[in-house]
Amino acid sequence: MSRWEPNGRGRLEQAALELYVERGYEQTTVAEIAKRAGLTERTFFRHFADKREVLFGGAEALQELLVSRLAEAPASAAPIDAVAAALDPLGAHFRALREPARLRQSVIAANTELQERELIKLASLAAALAGALRGRGVGEPAASLAAEAGVAVFRVAFETWIGGNGERDLSEIARESLAELRSVTAGT
Repeated sequence: MSRWEPNGRGRLEQAALELYVERGYEQTTVAEIAKRAGLTERTFFRHFADKREVLFGGAEALQELLVSRLAEAPASAAPIDAVAAALDPLGAHFRALREPARLRQSVIAANTELQERELIKLASLAAALAGALRGRGVGEPAASLAAEAGVAVFRVAFETWIGGNGERDLSEIARESLAELRSVTAGT
């Protein structure tokens, strides 16, 4: 083992993504991830519960960002407008992460277990947004509907963004997706 280097978590995430792309998620072991990162399996498990979580480590930070931005929306904002305000900073948050995000999604798309985990994380995000809306005094079912719609807009915008050529900003795509949703629900 070489001498200590900083950012063990980041190195594990990078090593895992590289191996998942090269060899496949199911064929990659925690031992191989740790070895490529120059760390031990024990260190891996200090950062992640299992090899799936390497791909979802940023979910909590994303949830915290969206919930805090939703809380900062004007008190007079309609529930969907508060959710839109929460989605707006995503472009800046993800700007430098486009290629890793694209690779991550390709790994998830190739594995049913990871697709299920992704859906669980998105459901958790929707629940957190609905809770934040309820905290603002929005009743049900409006809070849950606005939160679920926001997560759907995020998901569609994210998939469009990683599938594109990188010229368009994620926030711009999210705003366009929300406008499309409004158009669809208005019947125009």
